[in-house]
Amino acid sequence: MSRIDEQMVNSIRVLSMDMIEKANSGHPGLPMGAAPMAFALWKNHLKFNPEHPTWFNRDRFVLSAGHGSAMLYSLLHLFGYDLPISELKKFRQTGSKTPGHPEFGHTVGVDATTGPLGQGFAMGVGMAMAEAHLGAKFNQPEFPVIDHHTYVLCGDGCLMEGISYEAASLAGHLKLGKLVVLYDSNDISLDGDLNESFSEDIELRFRSAGWQTLRVDDGNDLDALDAAIHLAKTEKSRPTLIEVKTVIGYGSPGKAGKSAAHGSPLGEKELKLAKAAYDWQMPPFELPKTVENQKEFYHSKGRASESNWLRTFNAYKQKYPELAESLQQLMDGNLTNDWDLELPVFHEKDNPAIATREVSGIVLQELEKKLPNLFGGAADLASSNKTNLKASDRFAPENYAGKNISFGVREFAMGAAVNGMTLHGGVQAFGATFFVFSDYLRSAIRSAALMGIPSTFIMTHDSIAVGEDGPTHEPIEHLASFRAMPGLTVIRPADGNETVEAYRYTFNQKIQPTMLVLSRQNLPILPGSAEKAKTGLAKGAYILADSPLDQLDILLLASGSEVHLMTAVREKLAKQGYGARVVSMPSFDLFEKQSPEYKESILPKAVKTRFAAEMGASYGWHKYLGDSGKMLAIDSFGMSGSGDELAAHFGFTIDNLTKLALQQL
Repeated sequence: MSRIDEQMVNSIRVLSMDMIEKANSGHPGLPMGAAPMAFALWKNHLKFNPEHPTWFNRDRFVLSAGHGSAMLYSLLHLFGYDLPISELKKFRQTGSKTPGHPEFGHTVGVDATTGPLGQGFAMGVGMAMAEAHLGAKFNQPEFPVIDHHTYVLCGDGCLMEGISYEAASLAGHLKLGKLVVLYDSNDISLDGDLNESFSEDIELRFRSAGWQTLRVDDGNDLDALDAAIHLAKTEKSRPTLIEVKTVIGYGSPGKAGKSAAHGSPLGEKELKLAKAAYDWQMPPFELPKTVENQKEFYHSKGRASESNWLRTFNAYKQKYPELAESLQQLMDGNLTNDWDLELPVFHEKDNPAIATREVSGIVLQELEKKLPNLFGGAADLASSNKTNLKASDRFAPENYAGKNISFGVREFAMGAAVNGMTLHGGVQAFGATFFVFSDYLRSAIRSAALMGIPSTFIMTHDSIAVGEDGPTHEPIEHLASFRAMPGLTVIRPADGNETVEAYRYTFNQKIQPTMLVLSRQNLPILPGSAEKAKTGLAKGAYILADSPLDQLDILLLASGSEVHLMTAVREKLAKQGYGARVVSMPSFDLFEKQSPEYKESILPKAVKTRFAAEMGASYGWHKYLGDSGKMLAIDSFGMSGSGDELAAHFGFTIDNLTKLALQQL
């Protein structure tokens, strides 16, 4: 190891230790042990430009073991990113650019929000899938315009999480040769020695999943680390796991190799001893000039890397102008101008009742014609979710240009991979399953919401109308729980037109994920929705049918499949001399973003008598019903039987809903 390399490695360690000690909070063990492998990667292999952190053809780096964030911030600072020492000094402090775990969109150079262990691993798989897909679509002989690797640094905890099993299985099946995982194998977990809870042969597991496995026995050997990463990059048909044996808390006489180094500051005494072991003489947060001077080298190297790519891309433009224009549009995240012009419009007199999942399938077929970046699939439910893009092939090792992804029964990995694809850019990524199984990927949906990325989650079979499959497959609390999640737009459309508008809204926005909650059963096209949903859906709630204000006795509220029931209730009430307004509420989230004036126009405070119906938990509706409003909901689990029989059993019939409304009146 050269003197400057030793200084760089120790700078990563010491900056991390200083950050954690100043904050009196953090995880020093990983940075102290894993600094050499991270340095070897960033110095000799990682393709990046610190002057343009979002350069599209850069390599992606995901710190799946996000508790080691201090190491990532040290790397970003040392390799020339705009993350000054002043921010490192504010590690884990309110409002700083160096939060406790890496956050995408908050800190320059962070490619994914990580911390929930294993998700970074799976997002890395999604990034590699996006790279393979775009490369197959756009690369031409002598013009590798999409050509980069995805690197993930994970720990024992990541590989104990079930999501890593799912994601590794998928990556091996897809032969993602440009995915390289560095495994910080230190035999320690937070609670103690790893052998207390984990003893499997990781390399054997990954080989069985179709991965190349390499091993570096000395995590401080930069030459061996460099050689392993180089060998990983030469493997084109298998992803690679490099197990690197490290010592957690390396250099700390009292804590090295012990769980005590994992999640607590070293303490002043141990910090001094560790710095002495590194022969480090600098004051806290100060670096040798030789280290500081390296930043300009990495700036120059980054500029050269991007300039070389730009020359290739400009030549590509000359020879393949249409492909280049399309690729540029995808890299910029823009849709074609007429992408939604051919979406269907449904009329109650001309179109029979149709399930919103069926409409979703129709919309996806139209979008496939217009959106070259549409890319996604289902967790082994494409035929039920109606997500198969009929004009496209399956995404597979022999055809990465295919748009249909067979995720298999891997819901959590699917969710995180969709996030990885979205983070990578260039694709409009979606994943689908039954709504009740959203529990399996909830944490990935939460991560998408936290990152503020436009992943799309298609959830079908939205209620007890699933029927004979019974309570294991009938969502109850799911709408309420996802409506409570910050940063997620949940849309439960009531008919075909609302479903079309749900897609129009979803793909037009770029600031947060969307969950489309769709019916299995057929739903009638609602009178007036063809026009009213065009503007109403994006506002979260709108008046579908009304009575004059001077005759407005009751507000009837519903979402999804219950809206058409309320329209029939309104007609029955009218025959008895009551004026009722039907409000379709496909999205609480979107409605809450509207002005007070708009909300008042839909739900006037003067009308206290309100009645809602939803085939799910009642939780959350009270804010729209007020003190005197009532609703019919299901605050228990469902049962097995036909959908129509279950609806009647739980009271979701026109006659019963009318009776309940009349009781209030």
